Amino acid sequence: MTSRRTITKKELVLRIAEKTHQKQTITRDIIQMFIDDVITELARGNRLELRDFGVFEVKVRKARKARNPKTGAEVRVPEKRVVTIKPGKKMKEEINRYAEAELAAELAASAAAVAGAVAPAPIPVDDDDDSDG
Repeated sequence: MTSRRTITKKELVLRIAEKTHQKQTITRDIIQMFIDDVITELARGNRLELRDFGVFEVKVRKARKARNPKTGAEVRVPEKRVVTIKPGKKMKEEINRYAEAELAAELAASAAAVAGAVAPAPIPVDDDDDSDG
């Protein structure tokens, strides 16, 4: 399995600024405005649909009773609002495509290991040149 890494907003700004030939400050401000508007709309209880990306919604998680794991005492967990995302078609396809490629690579590596495949031996270099005399 390949290692995962965290992509920051700064990295996205750099990538998008380079692709669009815009200044990083302008790109950063546009991305921040987008994020702020998404948050505002979700805070208002609106549903946000971004074709191919996904649908963001705020759902209410009901109040429930839970237990404190240390004491075993019953605790009331209040109702709260949570953001959910239902991935869009393009997102699903891309995620699955990468997952399938990663799985194929892992299977090939394990098949090679089982078969005892080893790297080819280096070609020897003859440093003794006996033909000179």
